[in-house]
Amino acid sequence: MGVAYPDAAAAILAGGHARRFGGLDKSRLVVGGRTIIARQLDVLQHVAGEVFVVGPTDGRFADLHVAVHADVITGCGALGGLHTALAVAHADRVLVVACDLPFLEVAVMTRLVGLAAGHDAAWIRGPRGPEPLVACYDRRVRGLIENRLAMGERRVGDLDQVLRIAWLDEAELRRLGSGPEMLANLNTPDDYARVQ
Repeated sequence: MGVAYPDAAAAILAGGHARRFGGLDKSRLVVGGRTIIARQLDVLQHVAGEVFVVGPTDGRFADLHVAVHADVITGCGALGGLHTALAVAHADRVLVVACDLPFLEVAVMTRLVGLAAGHDAAWIRGPRGPEPLVACYDRRVRGLIENRLAMGERRVGDLDQVLRIAWLDEAELRRLGSGPEMLANLNTPDDYARVQ
């Protein structure tokens, strides 16, 4: 299988504090015999020509053999991670995923990149609502996000109020052979126990 969009980038946001996991690095949780981040890299390398991690540059991701970028603006949570992904990517379209999503699928990620063309972003509207951290963004929205960070905004989910978003809905997810389990994220130890 080749790369669907060699001119796109993909970023794994792995800079969170995982407070509900006692500070444990959620990207290194093992699901199905492999770490989440290894599973994600396998998927994303089929979708985008440039794949990198946004997170600590202290060497903890050295074994992955991909570029790792520290937050450009620190202490801003996921919105800061998204800003960094858009700031460092060389591509115009940047697929962004949280590091706690073990069940990403190539077909869905590829569709998000395609949907983002001509829009500010492409998001999934899943059973829990909008999914801004399994989405594709146009790099040109970086300035808008930077302005929001400067105003103290921190919620990625509020971007749907200011971006032109193309939506991938549940019906299309099913047509792509996917289901809501693809969007299962491991926020708590109970979430993790459910996928073991």
